[in-house]
Amino acid sequence: MAMASGRVQLVTIRQQSLDLARWRVLWIAVGFAFVALLALTRIAYLGIGGEGARATSLEDALLPSRGQIVDRNGVPMARAFPAYALWFNPKAMGEDGAPLVGTPEGVAAKLKAIFPDLDQKEVAAQLASGKAGYIRKRLLPEEANRVHELGELALEMPTEEDRHYPQGKMAAHVLGYVAADGKGRVGMEQVFDDHLSSPLTRGTPVALSIDVRVQGALEDELRRGMKLTRAQGGAGIVLDVDTGEVIALASLPEFDPNKIDAEGEKLMFNRVTNQVYELGSTFKPLTVAAAIDSGMLRDLGRDFDASPVTVGRFTIRDSHKMDPEMNAVETLIHSSNTTTARIADELGAERLRRYMIDLGMNARPEIEIPARGFPIWPGDKWPRLTNMTVGFGHSVAVTPLHLASAYAAMVNGGVYRPATLKKLGPGEAPKGRRVFKASTSSRMRQMLRAISIYGTGRSADAPGYRVGGKTGSAEKPGGKAGYRKTALVSTFAAAFPMDRPRYVVIAMLDEPRGTLASSYQRTAAWNAAPIVGRLVPRIGPLIGVLPDDTRDIDISAITPLIPEAQDEAE
Repeated sequence: MAMASGRVQLVTIRQQSLDLARWRVLWIAVGFAFVALLALTRIAYLGIGGEGARATSLEDALLPSRGQIVDRNGVPMARAFPAYALWFNPKAMGEDGAPLVGTPEGVAAKLKAIFPDLDQKEVAAQLASGKAGYIRKRLLPEEANRVHELGELALEMPTEEDRHYPQGKMAAHVLGYVAADGKGRVGMEQVFDDHLSSPLTRGTPVALSIDVRVQGALEDELRRGMKLTRAQGGAGIVLDVDTGEVIALASLPEFDPNKIDAEGEKLMFNRVTNQVYELGSTFKPLTVAAAIDSGMLRDLGRDFDASPVTVGRFTIRDSHKMDPEMNAVETLIHSSNTTTARIADELGAERLRRYMIDLGMNARPEIEIPARGFPIWPGDKWPRLTNMTVGFGHSVAVTPLHLASAYAAMVNGGVYRPATLKKLGPGEAPKGRRVFKASTSSRMRQMLRAISIYGTGRSADAPGYRVGGKTGSAEKPGGKAGYRKTALVSTFAAAFPMDRPRYVVIAMLDEPRGTLASSYQRTAAWNAAPIVGRLVPRIGPLIGVLPDDTRDIDISAITPLIPEAQDEAE
C-alpha cells in the first residue's frame, strides 16, 4: 500500500511540473505575440502617417546635399560633409528642471578646455540666458566625445550636413563659401550654385581649371614674399596662354571658408579680380608692341630722346639716370618712362587706346566669379599727356587679371582669350580675337626674354625655364602731390618658356617695404621678380614644363641693340 501511494504522488508531481511548463511556454508565446503586435502597430502608424510624411527621395538617399567642387585633376576642393554641431538645449531636462548640472561659468570653462579658441565669457552668458542656440557649428569626432564626457544633457550634438573645404584656406577667393541659408557666396560656390544644389546635376562634380599643387606653391611664394618685405597684401595668377584657363589665383591675406567670421569677411576682397591698380612699367611692353604692330616702330635700332618730357606744367622723368638716347629694346631693359612716353606720343592716343580696348582694359575682367573690378579708364578722348602716361602704366588702373590676359595675348601669337576658372576639354578653348600680328608677338617674346637676361627682371630668370617678363613699380594714388611716394605697388609680369610660351605668371606685392631681404629696395626688381624666380622651378615640372639648359629663344636679332650684350661678347 505504501509503494502504491508513493507512485501516485510521483505521477501527481510530474503532472504539476508539466502543467507549469505548459503555462510558461504559453506566457512566453503571449509575450512574443504582444511585442509583435506592437511592432506591427508601429509599422502601420508609420505607413499611414507619422514620420512617413518625411519621405526621402532616391536623390536625397544617394546624392550629397550639395555637389562637389574638384580641381582639374579631380582633387576635392569643396564637398558636403557630415559633421557634429554643438547645440545648447535648455529644455533637455524638462520644462521645470535646471538646464545644466554645473554652473554656466563652470560648463563654459570645461568647454574652453576642449575648444581653446572659444570665447568663454560669451558662452557662459549664452548658457546663463537659457536661450537655445549653437555654441559651435563644427566638431571633430574626438571633440564630440570629450563634450559627451561632460555629462551635460543640455549640450546636444546633432549630426548635420556641412560644407567642408579639405584644402583649408587654399584658393578661398576662387571657391567662396556657403552661407547659413545654403546658398553659395563670393566665388565659384555662387557661380555654380544651381548646379551644386539641383538633384539633377549635383551628383556630377564641378571641375575647375585650378591645379591645387600650383595653387599651393603660388600662395606659399607670395606669402613668403610678403613676409620678407612686410607687404600689406599680395596677388598672383598663373594663366594658360593658349586656353585662358586659370591654373592658380591667389589673393593674400586670405580667409578661411570653413570658418566665416567678422575677420574673414574683411578678407574676402579679391586683389586679383576686383582691386584695380596703376600697374606701372608692366604696361611698357604693351605700348612697344602696339607701336611695332601698327607699323609706327619699324626700326628697333632707332634712338629716342631720353631727356625729361615737358607737357604743359607737367614733366615726365625717369627714376634714375639713363643714357641720353635709347632704342626700344633698351627702353624696356632699363624701363625708361621718357622714351616710352615719346613712343606713345608718336603712336598717338587713338591707336594706343584702340589696342588697350582690344586687350580688354576698358571693361571688367572676363572671368566667371562675380567680384570683378571696373577699371579707372581715361575715357574716349585722351589728351596728349594722358596718352603718354598710359604708355608707361599710369592714368589707367586695372586688375592683375587684366594684365595677365593682355600678356597672354602678347606672347601666344597675338590672340586675346577671356580667362576662365572652368576646366576646358580638348578643342573647347575659345577662338578669341586677334590683337597683335604673329610677327609682333614673336618680337615681343625676344624683348621680354632680354629683360630677364640683361635688365630689371634678372632675379626672375630661373635656370632652364627661359623666363621673360617686365617689372613694374608704381606709386599709389593719394597725398598732396597726387601720389604717395612711400607706397608702391610692385609687380612682375612674366611668361615661360619664352621659346614656346605656355603660361603667364603675375606676382604683385601691395606696399612692400625696403628690408634686408630686398636689399632695402622697394621696387619690383628686388621683391616681385624674385617671387617668380622661385615659383617657376616649383610649378614647371607639375604642369609639363621641364628645365632644359640646352635650348632658349633666339634673341640674336636684337642683341646688337643691347650694350650689355656687346660688353658680354667682348
